[in-house]
Amino acid sequence: MCLWMEVSRSGFYEWRVAPESATARRRGELALIVGKSFTDSDGTYGYRRVHRDLAGWGVQAGPELVRSVMRELGLEACQPRPWRISLTEGDGQEHDIPDLVQRDFTAEAPGVKLVGDITYIPTWQGWLYLATVIDCHTKMVIGWATDDNYRTQLIEKAIGMAARNYPLAAGAIFHSDYAEVGVKPGNRGLACWARPADGVPRLNARGYRRL
Repeated sequence: MCLWMEVSRSGFYEWRVAPESATARRRGELALIVGKSFTDSDGTYGYRRVHRDLAGWGVQAGPELVRSVMRELGLEACQPRPWRISLTEGDGQEHDIPDLVQRDFTAEAPGVKLVGDITYIPTWQGWLYLATVIDCHTKMVIGWATDDNYRTQLIEKAIGMAARNYPLAAGAIFHSDYAEVGVKPGNRGLACWARPADGVPRLNARGYRRL
């Protein structure tokens, strides 16, 4: 081993019995504290945040020293992707719902073609779900509703507001993505509404709710 390390035998034995240096002892103690900060963060803290922890605990160490110790220990921060709710989960069933707008989200007049979706907003009291209805001609939000859930009633409220407060044309269509949550499997056609000329609310065999 001495030949491979290119050191003398006497030098090796002298090093082996020599007391630990103050610097080595200091780094060893610092390694324990750095490891605790890193472990407490579930492995997500980089050297800057670990350094802040140490400063808060009254441990004297510069950022570069913390970085060097973390490198020696093989501690590498892992930043997980933020958790997000998916509002486009299907129900695993096939539904025969034609695309009435054919991917054309323009309209020649107001109140003819409407689109909408649900989004979620984090609040201190939990998730707030927002459903909106947008007119394809004016790009205005003409209907909206909020609730602490994204059931069918949330979409109905938003479309109901649009129908009450905005002049919709006969045969007006509301379109949203196919996997709109809040739409029960038996009422999946709620994702595409149509307003007949007589304006009588009804639900036909295909599941289209008519305004």
